[in-house]
Amino acid sequence: MTRTEIVDVAIVGAGAAGLSAGLVLTRAQARVAMIDGGAPRNAPAAEIHGFISRDGVAPQDFLRIGCQEVVGYGGSLVSDSVREVFRRADGAFDLRLGNGMTVAARAVLIATGLTDQLPSVPGLQDRWGILVHHCPYCHGYEVRDQNIAVIAGGAKDVSMRQAGLLRRYTDRVSLLTNDLELTRAERQRLEAFGIVIVDGAVSHLLGAPGTLDGVEMTDGTTVTCEAAFVAPRPQPNDRLLRALGCEVDATSGLVIADAFGQTSVAGVWAAGNVVTPVAQVITAAGAGSASAMAINGWLLQLDLDAATATRR
Repeated sequence: MTRTEIVDVAIVGAGAAGLSAGLVLTRAQARVAMIDGGAPRNAPAAEIHGFISRDGVAPQDFLRIGCQEVVGYGGSLVSDSVREVFRRADGAFDLRLGNGMTVAARAVLIATGLTDQLPSVPGLQDRWGILVHHCPYCHGYEVRDQNIAVIAGGAKDVSMRQAGLLRRYTDRVSLLTNDLELTRAERQRLEAFGIVIVDGAVSHLLGAPGTLDGVEMTDGTTVTCEAAFVAPRPQPNDRLLRALGCEVDATSGLVIADAFGQTSVAGVWAAGNVVTPVAQVITAAGAGSASAMAINGWLLQLDLDAATATRR
């Protein structure tokens, strides 16, 4: 890709959604530029799970192989961040990179994922993705039969669901309320399912670096555990979508995208965690594939319109 070349599609974010879209589009003979800043959300995790035929693969290997496949079909990979996106007078887009260069594209797919906003609990951040997790479907099997502590977060229903789902993997699940108020009915329901409720605020996690021995409460109580789960607050990395004027849902606060990732702005698509925070790796990849086919069809209509106008 040269500096002045206009590609068909610029994909911002080379995670599961972006790579899947890039693979579909390059195989469809579209000119694709993938732009990625190199900070994947699942970098701390040792393995990816729940992705058929890829279960247990290391995240860095998954991304490396995906990039090789897209480049192998003719796509280009730009290791940089995108500062701004502008619509040009001809309807295409200019993407200004961190290094000052510009990538021009007929269509844009934003697949920048999200950032996990973790509770301010000492010892949590450095164990995140290794001994502290958020998704029972992704990591529950690996910690089966262990002592598991669920540290309640701001979303009560999510924390309660975590505790309930993890109870299927072990009979030693504790829900640390962390000053979250449970109703009497909620408490009885969890306790009837075999979940131990520990009231009070969490102070810090216990254990030498790389280990987890338990969680200490502010009153000095220690909850022994070998794994912990917490529900972080998902913060979609949707700055570019908002700057482009994409419509936002008034209730969820998320940028609106249809089943194929089309936003309210013509030529702009979004896929993966940036618009669907609960998407796992496999569902994000599927969303990227669906967006790629929609984008390719949209570009085809533009080409047909242009060819028809020329013939007339």
